[in-house]
Amino acid sequence: MTTKSHSTRREFLTRSSLFAVAASAPAALIGAEVSGAAQRDLSDLTATQAVLALRNGEIKAENYAEALLARAERFKALNCFITLHPDEVLRAARDADKRRARGGALGVLHGLPIAVKDSIDTKSLPTSNGTRALRGFRPKTDAGVLLPLLAQGAIVMGKTNLHELSCGWTSNNAVFGPVLNPYDQTRTPGGSSGGSAAAVAARIAPLAIGEDTYGSIRVPSAFCGLVGLRPTFGRYPNSGLMPLSRNRFDQVGPLARSVGDVVLFDSVSSGDHSPVEPVQLKGVRIGISQYLTQGIDAECGRIVAAAIDRLRAAGVEIVNVELPTSLREASDVERALLGYELLEGFSRFLANEGSGVSVEELVSQAGPNLKGLLAAGREPGNQEDYRALSRKQRQMKADAIAFFRANRIAALAFAPSLTPAFPQGDPDSLVINGRTVNLFTSIGRQVAIGSCASLSCLVLPAGMTAAGLPVGLEFDSLPGTDRRLMALGLSLEKTLGGIRPPRLDG
Repeated sequence: MTTKSHSTRREFLTRSSLFAVAASAPAALIGAEVSGAAQRDLSDLTATQAVLALRNGEIKAENYAEALLARAERFKALNCFITLHPDEVLRAARDADKRRARGGALGVLHGLPIAVKDSIDTKSLPTSNGTRALRGFRPKTDAGVLLPLLAQGAIVMGKTNLHELSCGWTSNNAVFGPVLNPYDQTRTPGGSSGGSAAAVAARIAPLAIGEDTYGSIRVPSAFCGLVGLRPTFGRYPNSGLMPLSRNRFDQVGPLARSVGDVVLFDSVSSGDHSPVEPVQLKGVRIGISQYLTQGIDAECGRIVAAAIDRLRAAGVEIVNVELPTSLREASDVERALLGYELLEGFSRFLANEGSGVSVEELVSQAGPNLKGLLAAGREPGNQEDYRALSRKQRQMKADAIAFFRANRIAALAFAPSLTPAFPQGDPDSLVINGRTVNLFTSIGRQVAIGSCASLSCLVLPAGMTAAGLPVGLEFDSLPGTDRRLMALGLSLEKTLGGIRPPRLDG
């Protein structure tokens, strides 16, 4: 096959993938709605809606970028971004418009600004990892996950704020300030990808990239009312990402406002253009585990139960399942392995990237809430214990596969946090239903299963509390079934129904 025919086939696949997403996503702009895009508030467009309108010439990339940047300025108190250069974003948008005017080939993501977590390397902007020692660090190359996105016309909008060094669930950053939750600015957006989540929820960005080691995409998605995907480990390249683990837990992924946008991101990032269409829910088996509902906040539990009832009414077969013992130990295993591997990963990244910063400097300049964690990571470890933990993690993968197959379930459903978003700060524990519960139970217990077993994990909004806080529902499926999970997600999303956007003043 000639180079030209390769190029033609790639263009056909990417374009057909985009329009297939548009046809299947409930909120997509199709038919007459596309022609009305220019009359809508541009910041409300989902990523799929925006790229359809941009490619069709309904809106200009410059006008779209201006609308998003104006919103970023209006709601800058949310502190979503560490680095945002409006002039550079507008220049890239004008270049996209010029390309279209010349009749040049347009990428699938033509003119789409994407917010990028500031732990993901960008050669055009600093990558601070949310910490003082790296605030001036300029990577030489873009992270691997960015390359296909940029090749298809995406624009790096800016670098989003995060929990320092990605080591926490609150994004209460001591160096750059806390990220605020758009639904209630007195509460955390979750972490560590909190800036990415807040930017998408606040309609500042249509799509953002986060990174999930221990729930860092899933928790912010739940707290900010978003769709978030932690894909099967290794589905997207992790090059250009400061690792917290040794090639086992860290995984980049998207945060969006619709499953269709996640499908779009996945098609471009993975090169997988296999069809993703809504599935019939009747007869689909989804597992629920009493273990993962133990201790859940009463109102959060009510919302999750109501969501499960809606799925049952749509024909889903809800199956009560018993988690294998090994999966119940996931949080303890992941926490211990990260203790062994954290500083080693930091040290290797700093040296390989030519950062000019030593791990000792990184630790000495870290915020006070990380001092204890990083100091513990410096203690020499027992290698036999480490090897035993590694064997346990491998066993979890095998046990998870056997568990899914034995119960014949397409997904396991549960809340990724036992509570909605809690007040700003860095608590070690929360009071839930009158009991003090450690965060490693209220969050870690829930999300570590997907990380340790390398499951494909999709978070969807399930509802809102009486106080107007989003509650999320996580659906985990077998490794390598990402596209099937997204197809299921299209139908689950429609059945669960959306939630209202945050009511922001400014």
